[in-house]
Amino acid sequence: MNEIVSSINDVIWSPALIYLCLGAGLFYSIQTRFVQVRMIREMWKLLLNNNESAKGISSFQALAVSLSGRVGVGNIAGVAAAIGFGGPGAVFWMWVVAFLGASTAYAESTLGQIYKVEQNGQYRGGPAFYFERCLGWRPLGVIFAISAIIGCGIFLPGVQANAVGNAVTQVFGEGTMVVTSFGEVGSYKLISLAFILMVLGFIIFGGIRRIAHFTQIVVPFMALGYIIMALIVVFLNLDKIPSVIGLIFSDAFTAQAGFGAAIGWGVKRGIYSNEAGQGTGPHAAAAAEVDHPSQQGLVQAFSVYVDTLFVCTATALMILITQQYNVVGTLTDGSFIVQNVAATTEIGSAAFTQMALLSIFGNFGQLFVGVALFFFAFTTILAYYYITETNVAYLNQVFNNRLPNILFKLLLMFMVAYGTVNTAGYIWTIGDIGVGLMAWVNVLGILLIFFVHKPTMLCLKDYEDQKKAGGPITFNPVKLGIKNATFWEARWQKQQASDKAE
Repeated sequence: MNEIVSSINDVIWSPALIYLCLGAGLFYSIQTRFVQVRMIREMWKLLLNNNESAKGISSFQALAVSLSGRVGVGNIAGVAAAIGFGGPGAVFWMWVVAFLGASTAYAESTLGQIYKVEQNGQYRGGPAFYFERCLGWRPLGVIFAISAIIGCGIFLPGVQANAVGNAVTQVFGEGTMVVTSFGEVGSYKLISLAFILMVLGFIIFGGIRRIAHFTQIVVPFMALGYIIMALIVVFLNLDKIPSVIGLIFSDAFTAQAGFGAAIGWGVKRGIYSNEAGQGTGPHAAAAAEVDHPSQQGLVQAFSVYVDTLFVCTATALMILITQQYNVVGTLTDGSFIVQNVAATTEIGSAAFTQMALLSIFGNFGQLFVGVALFFFAFTTILAYYYITETNVAYLNQVFNNRLPNILFKLLLMFMVAYGTVNTAGYIWTIGDIGVGLMAWVNVLGILLIFFVHKPTMLCLKDYEDQKKAGGPITFNPVKLGIKNATFWEARWQKQQASDKAE
């Protein structure tokens, strides 16, 4: 099984996808005149938008939902894996893909807002919706929806749950071994699984608003707490920071960890973590209640910075400062280019991060990572469920409501259970396949949309013009020549009728 999964992953994550993601980010950065830098002050202002409604969530809640998907196991275990397999230089390439990916996140999330729909009293949108409505290609929408359901509903939840199970074992040990269909499983891991499933079931059966209200409290708290811990580590080791930064930059372009390995692992883990271009962010962006689509696009671009430049960097600095990491060789003989910790330490887990904090804070540090990992992973699973639900709703629209939503709720919960108790090494590889499937479809799709219609560019110019004129901020897609933005067309007509009545 491991060989089969690895072979599929090698095809999907070929160098073509890595350079496609980097190229798309660079392309949109140039086309938007580096909107991720020019409008960073505007991004910060928009975070304070609290226009929650009965049908939509506020910009901050949408940011929290999307961050719950972005800030996850990839920030703790994923960064450790990038360093372990690609060397410290992989961190540099994570920064690069975050900086360029912020413009991609702007583009895809703005598209999510433009082509969103009102469905069963909720706003819904995402790549499946904008492929059909902008390009008129329903088959492409169906392909993405199926990819998203497979990726977010089946492949990816197991990665998050597996990391939680491993973290519990790292902190508390196995406990009493229980014989199950999946082999012997520790009782502590089973207890954590039961707790996860109970809380998960309560929230996902409550819809997007319950998910949003939960994540807007938990996500900022957990991210801030994690960054504070990292800052303490940095403060206690200020003398080591210049050499660590120098190591990251020098290793990014040398053969020590393999130039291809550093880029490959940095980009792969960067996209897995910040999701820019993956097509997941637009789902939460579409649910937001805003005055103009570009507003939520800018908020989502900022979320990439929060994820990679803040949280991922925090993890990388803790690991590199404390030197609690290994770098594997390019050969399959178990050799290491760098070995600072025991050779048996699992690279594709949170072990490096836990060991880094253990070396500074003792057992409290290890426990803190376990707790942080639980919340990071749990909120990410919630985001995966919402993405799955949105794409099931899209397919039901296409196939006349033939897919029972409860089936996908139960399937996701089963995959969480499977991921928690599974010890197979290919669980991360399965997650990479899920990310890659969506990234291929979405990145090619948003590039094609640019060359055919350019709605994101029209949107950005319209928003900037209105800001320069002093407002008010409105959005009329017909005036801009944007077709099939039916939600916004109806909203504009309603506003005009209201103005005339006054």
